[in-house]
Amino acid sequence: MFDVIISGCGPTGAMLAAELRLHDVRVLVLEKETEPVSFVRIVGLHMRSLELMAMRGLLDRMLEHGRKRPARGFFAAIDKPVPKGLDSAHAYLLGIPQPAIERLLEEHATHLGAQVRRGGAVTGFEQDDEGVTVELADGEQLRSRYLVGCDGARSTVRKLLGVGFPGEPSRTETLMGEMEVGVPQEEIAAKVSEIGRTNKRFWLRPVGGGAYSVVVPAAGAGDRAEPPTLEDFRQQLRTIAGTDFGVHSPRWLSRFGDATRLAERYRVGRVLLAGDAAHIHPPTGGQGLNLGVQDAFNLGWKLAAQIRGWAPGTLLDTYQTERRPVAEDVLDNTRAQMELHSTEPGPQAVRRLLTELMDFDEVNRHLIEKITAIAIRYDFGEGPDLLGRRLPDTDVKSGRLYGLLHGGRGLLLDRTERLTVGGWADRVDHLADPTAALDVPCVLLRPDGHVAWIGDDQQDLDDHLSRWFGNPARPDRRSAPTATRPG
Repeated sequence: MFDVIISGCGPTGAMLAAELRLHDVRVLVLEKETEPVSFVRIVGLHMRSLELMAMRGLLDRMLEHGRKRPARGFFAAIDKPVPKGLDSAHAYLLGIPQPAIERLLEEHATHLGAQVRRGGAVTGFEQDDEGVTVELADGEQLRSRYLVGCDGARSTVRKLLGVGFPGEPSRTETLMGEMEVGVPQEEIAAKVSEIGRTNKRFWLRPVGGGAYSVVVPAAGAGDRAEPPTLEDFRQQLRTIAGTDFGVHSPRWLSRFGDATRLAERYRVGRVLLAGDAAHIHPPTGGQGLNLGVQDAFNLGWKLAAQIRGWAPGTLLDTYQTERRPVAEDVLDNTRAQMELHSTEPGPQAVRRLLTELMDFDEVNRHLIEKITAIAIRYDFGEGPDLLGRRLPDTDVKSGRLYGLLHGGRGLLLDRTERLTVGGWADRVDHLADPTAALDVPCVLLRPDGHVAWIGDDQQDLDDHLSRWFGNPARPDRRSAPTATRPG
């Protein structure tokens, strides 16, 4: 029997498996595809996702396979300068091939001990008070304590669970792919500049190796389960640009719509949803993969706590209460961006107005922080503005803060040198460091890097340790605090 079965080994499923394994949870990941994704599509990791990778020691490996790009032009492709002093040590976009990120995350999960089974399609399940019985396409039945659907927009787990997926169907379809071209770059740049003044769903951009990323409106709604053909691209390019640019040798071809849907619930009993299984939206702003990985980061330690037996009673419920509003906000901002891509006079007028407003640093910064998810603040109750927010990767005496979070445990960063985590030391680390670059005496960080408490009072700290990390594992023996670095 497994502790958790995860359906789907994309970035969300692999990230969740790794987070669970940090806490010695027995994990099986079932992936219906027999082989990893082969087409080379470039995806973008935004600031918050880069921070999460740094928290788990993965960022250097990601950087080896990616290309840094400026943190600009994310909102509706309105290109404004990068605001000064963005509050992140990773204030850039990392363009990385999709196969690379999926391989790196799967390797991370299996290195930690997760089992991955390819060709294992979930076709049914039944849950009871003790666990979930999962049935595969070949009739095999498996047993686990929990099941998590990370199986994409057409999620089998969500459908079998009977969770509603309300929203809006696609009104427009867009073709997207990577291919080589047969005309000079100068000719392409001139035509893209001309058409791009009014049509924001059209571009050709070099991506390296002689290939271009090509985005062009589709002729009409097609079957998204079937990729378009190269001839579809040629026809639409000729219709809109008057030339097909001699496109040839495609690396990959796909289509996407502007459907926007959000699961009514993220959890029913012992079955949960994450990533595209819980929310879908247009890819404008490049938020989809990032939103799913961040779901996994939020859920992993909470589900592990439930399985390990120390979770407070409502901890697992905070997965939905925290992450569903974030998805609602992403759906809203992608709706707005899609309207601003319209060629109709009204949306174009709004776009021109917003373009002017983004000349104000506060507006530009607000939109970039929204898209990159560094502005998220979970509702932990009344308190300083930092409460509920993620703590940036600050300097500490042993190096950098995120280097202390590789193990997926909580952390007390204590500038007073007189507090202790007491009976929670089995799940919360303690660093006594009066030199830490903080404007507050002490902070308690959850395993996902969000600030759960701020202060300098031991009893108040104990209350919040109980709120987030359950009952102490042993009788509290107060002693002089020591500077301990997570090992």
